[in-house]
Amino acid sequence: MGASLSVSEKSIHEFMVKDAKGRDVNLSIYKGKVLLVVNVASKCGFTNTNYTQLTELYSKYKDRGLEILAFPCNQFLKQEPGSSQDVEEFACTRYKAAYPIFGKVRVNGPDTAPVYKFLKANKSGFLGSRIKWNFTKFLVDKEGNVLRRYGSTTSPFSIENDIKRALGEA
Repeated sequence: MGASLSVSEKSIHEFMVKDAKGRDVNLSIYKGKVLLVVNVASKCGFTNTNYTQLTELYSKYKDRGLEILAFPCNQFLKQEPGSSQDVEEFACTRYKAAYPIFGKVRVNGPDTAPVYKFLKANKSGFLGSRIKWNFTKFLVDKEGNVLRRYGSTTSPFSIENDIKRALGEA
């Protein structure tokens, strides 16, 4: 649990991930953008607040350089039971999410997605690097460096000033 993660990548832009349909996405396409990376779940007590606020923040800042990258995860009380495509349909239909919903990932344990190993290695949270729950958020700068990590109880609206600073607006 307290073991350090060995990560050779220097930027989030060095990773390849899968989209909700299983296609490869090279995160280098986000160079020059500020990223908010979130592990999402559709059956969590934080779902409504987070998806609603993420959609609003995205619509407000997407033309100014913000991208939200949502990674479904079923590791916390199985609160994301559907397929990646089910998650994408849920988020886009119910919450009008226009940002990318990627393929389901594991954020802890031996099968942690490489991009999450990178995020956690660069910003540990309270009591270590382990992700504690759904809707943990990582703010990443335009060069792909992890700036901040926020826990599940931190609402997207409460980090708006950090997003604006990362965009060079504050």
